[in-house]
Amino acid sequence: MKQTIFIVTALFVGMTLPAQDAESIVRAARNRIQTVTLSTRSRMVITAANGSTTERVIDQYSKDDAQGNERMMIVFQSPASVRGTRFLTIDRSTGNSDRWIFLPSLGKVRRIAASESGSNFMGTDFSYDDMTSMSRDVGSDTHTLLREENLNGTACYVIQSVANDRDFQYSKMISWIDKANSVIYQVEMYDRRGALMKVMESGALKDVQGHLTPTQTTVRTVGAGTSTTIYTDIIKYDDPIPDDVFTTAYLETGRLR
Repeated sequence: MKQTIFIVTALFVGMTLPAQDAESIVRAARNRIQTVTLSTRSRMVITAANGSTTERVIDQYSKDDAQGNERMMIVFQSPASVRGTRFLTIDRSTGNSDRWIFLPSLGKVRRIAASESGSNFMGTDFSYDDMTSMSRDVGSDTHTLLREENLNGTACYVIQSVANDRDFQYSKMISWIDKANSVIYQVEMYDRRGALMKVMESGALKDVQGHLTPTQTTVRTVGAGTSTTIYTDIIKYDDPIPDDVFTTAYLETGRLR
């Protein structure tokens, strides 16, 4: 199971390498941490354009099934206004994705339509696509190594990933990937018209059970003056997670059968 939790000085510009080389770099980055399960507790801090902030506490559970489908459940714990909200996504090995959300105010499970994939997730700067973009199948994009450069003193590959399908929210993503350890430090996301839409930055690396793990991820919406930062306070790899957690029955009730 692959796990991704989310002044530049150019060394050389304009160099491109074969697509398969760039693809192998992206594949190594997205598959960098191989575990059976992932459990986290995080604080999600949402900053509005006027500088005010709101904080939410979420739990995340991830586990692949026997068919290789990637499953993730997110449970909102606080504040009271969102407590009990649950979100389930299943990224199938065939390339299709299914997403559902349970809102306590509605009292029922609602499937997220493909047309909603670019919508904001629970009022944050993350979209539904963003929640799984770093585990997106590498073959869904065409990858090109644009250059190598230092980002905050770290030597990185800069790789452009152009979406092969129009269902994805972004036309392309440009990633800064650490040459030494394959950590993705920064991703620029461009809308379907080619304009820069969001910037995602990861950091605060920690060794967790032998895995070098980013514990802070920020997404900024360009031009809006808003941002959302996820601070991951608890991370557990390979803790047992019942399969029933990744069902619409659990999504609706929050209880195991």
